[in-house]
Amino acid sequence: MHLIETRDLCYTYPGKVTALNNINFIAPRNSRIAVIGSNGAGKSTLFKHFNGIFKATSGSVLIRGEPITKQNIKEIRKFVGIVFQNPDDQIFSPTVEQDVAFGPTNLGLDPETIHHRVHEALRVVGIEHLAHRVPHHLSGGEKKRVAIAGVIAMEPEVLVLDEPNAGLDPRGVTDLNAFINSLPKKYGMTVIFSTHDVGLVPEVADYIYVMDKGRIVAQGTTDEIFVQPDMLRSVRLDVPIIPRLLKSLKEHGVDVSMAYTYADAEESLLKAFGKRS
Repeated sequence: MHLIETRDLCYTYPGKVTALNNINFIAPRNSRIAVIGSNGAGKSTLFKHFNGIFKATSGSVLIRGEPITKQNIKEIRKFVGIVFQNPDDQIFSPTVEQDVAFGPTNLGLDPETIHHRVHEALRVVGIEHLAHRVPHHLSGGEKKRVAIAGVIAMEPEVLVLDEPNAGLDPRGVTDLNAFINSLPKKYGMTVIFSTHDVGLVPEVADYIYVMDKGRIVAQGTTDEIFVQPDMLRSVRLDVPIIPRLLKSLKEHGVDVSMAYTYADAEESLLKAFGKRS
């Protein structure tokens, strides 16, 4: 049984604009899944079906094998937490601490449990020092961490991040990568994230779905997706710079193994140039 599964999911906005067309998607336990595609591909619309914000026009969405209903939607929204692209859509309390406490409070938890969850969530995302700050006075990256902490405090089993690196500086992106990578092993969470920045994907994804115009046009591992440059170009994406560079070196006669992450590329280049046995 998969944590999330969609079967022939279709969604049409009012006005007859088709946003999703026969989407078949699976999220296994303890996985890191990237959904990539250019702006308007349907990534955000798909994500809003995962906890019942949107209702399918046709097809189905199954959470732990069960369809979303009025009776179970509260439990599903505890199970699947979504962080939207714009953190201002989720932040509204007078202080960071109060904002992060909003979700656990609405779950009806006792004050001691709420306090523990809030401070653990702040610690996990590295913003304990911001607990008493006014959220709307924070930087974009800090606001994004507050929004993530608010969802983490609900202790979901699935964390959905819509364009999580949008608006972050390079250090913020590095920190976010480390955070995403820690979630499956350290906290038992499945992470699903969207991006049109393909350079981010090899560092933080086990499996990739490629979307274009409301359809899934390809899916597979990093090795399977990023050896299809023509397909990626057809959906207005590019191959990440590391495999592109190594492919060019191979074509110029350098005996280098293909790699997709910085660490693997470093190892491959050191071996190619006799610096590593």
